[in-house]
Amino acid sequence: MEKHLQTDIVIIGGSTGGCAAALAAARAGKRVIMTEASDWIGGQLTSQAVPPDEHPWIEQFGCTAGYREFRRRVREYYKRHYPVLPSGMADARFNPGSAIVSEIAHEPRVALAVLRDMLAPFVSKGSLLVMEDHEPVKVEMNGDAVAAVHVRSVRTGELSVLTGAYFLDASDEGDLLPLSGAEYVTGAESVRDTGEPHALEGEADPMDMQAITWCYAVDHLEGENHTIEKPEQYDFWRRYRSGFWPDQQLGWTGLVPHTLAPVRYCFFPDGKSFSLWNYRRIIDRSLFREGAFDSDITLVNWPQNDYWLGPIIDVDEPERERHLEGARQLSLALLYWMQTEAPRPDGGAGYPGLRLRGDVTGTLDGLAKRPYIRESRRIRAETTIVEQHLSPDCRKDGQAEDYHDSVGVGAYRIDLHPSTALRTYIDVSSLPFQIPLGSLIPVRVNNLLAACKNIGTTHITNGCYRLHPVEWNIGEAAGYLAAYCIDKGIEPRAVRSHPDELGSYQALLVKAGIEMKWPSLHAL
Repeated sequence: MEKHLQTDIVIIGGSTGGCAAALAAARAGKRVIMTEASDWIGGQLTSQAVPPDEHPWIEQFGCTAGYREFRRRVREYYKRHYPVLPSGMADARFNPGSAIVSEIAHEPRVALAVLRDMLAPFVSKGSLLVMEDHEPVKVEMNGDAVAAVHVRSVRTGELSVLTGAYFLDASDEGDLLPLSGAEYVTGAESVRDTGEPHALEGEADPMDMQAITWCYAVDHLEGENHTIEKPEQYDFWRRYRSGFWPDQQLGWTGLVPHTLAPVRYCFFPDGKSFSLWNYRRIIDRSLFREGAFDSDITLVNWPQNDYWLGPIIDVDEPERERHLEGARQLSLALLYWMQTEAPRPDGGAGYPGLRLRGDVTGTLDGLAKRPYIRESRRIRAETTIVEQHLSPDCRKDGQAEDYHDSVGVGAYRIDLHPSTALRTYIDVSSLPFQIPLGSLIPVRVNNLLAACKNIGTTHITNGCYRLHPVEWNIGEAAGYLAAYCIDKGIEPRAVRSHPDELGSYQALLVKAGIEMKWPSLHAL
């Protein structure tokens, strides 16, 4: 028996962008249903266990007020619930993990608690229904409009039919796009398609996508043995070496992404090599009272567990499952290698005291609930963002494209991890950029909006639009846009094409704390 649920705005995917969209739409007074395929909302912040990757100005400007509130609440959560030392309590920029990569590296479950707290007033009011453990299985269309989305409980198999005025795809893989028949792109475009300096020569390759990574958390208890069972695919991964990698993948040698020169890693800091332990550390126990933690906790999202042997999008189910299992096995193989064979500075081998912390990621098997998805299906949009819009090599005035329909800002290098076509890193400079409204609007479907990393980017520009604060900004803009369209009785593309409506909508965003332009800044 199907349940029928009607609302104003349906958000499919409780990703980082999905949560931001739900907050925006609910704050705008709309009734919202948000679904999520796992039991943790938050996407890359939570179920994928990726500490925030952010630009160097994040503490001063360059994100929405909503994202800044999220960051503030993370710090407050630690100070309220954890035995933080007085120095940390007084630090407005408290960084729980003292990570190399992030100014606010923290545990996934803390991000989850904060997001649920932010949504709680609207859930209690009854204006927001969050349906965890639900995945989309069917879309009903009425011409060029979405009429309904059918979702299925992954626990019970029960079906629900969701109807509303607007539908936002905030899933990490762009799940609604093939179900709705909306035009979309995957993989790597060609130079002929986009003119981008770093696009593919020759034909486009829809199956050439960035690596996925199955992340996990570990701590280290010297003198103890927490070695896992030998993974089934360990022997394969122990021998594996890609043609573009300087050594076996399970090793302490990698590549500097922007130069492709070999780099030597170390586990714990040794003063000579790049410390992977500190890279994405999410708990620095020295910041807490003695005895609060037996060890630091670090998040393993490293070059060695990037999985690039095949895509999981737009392949048949057996192929998808094969690559998902391959990614899991690679991550477990890396852990087993570190526990048993990894060279130590003292001449020994292995760190058996490494302990898999499934409690940190909310799983029994120890890995994150979901793999980290860097690259989604991308809508064919009213505006496609290309490398020429933000590369300093293409922008002689030193400024990224100034979009008349800006709905926010972001900044990050164009950072592409090795791909499923077995191509190495593409890591090149970019200028602080804007998010054009046209990149959220599909070319044909009228009441469907992209609300996370499925906007109108290319394979290349996805590399800098996929990060946490940008995805949050995209979600907020989509949520406010849907609410604005309901209030005004117009469609998104009409908002973009009519200057008065666009100005009114942009004024709403500014009032909500969304920054529309950057000051003059250097490239990253």
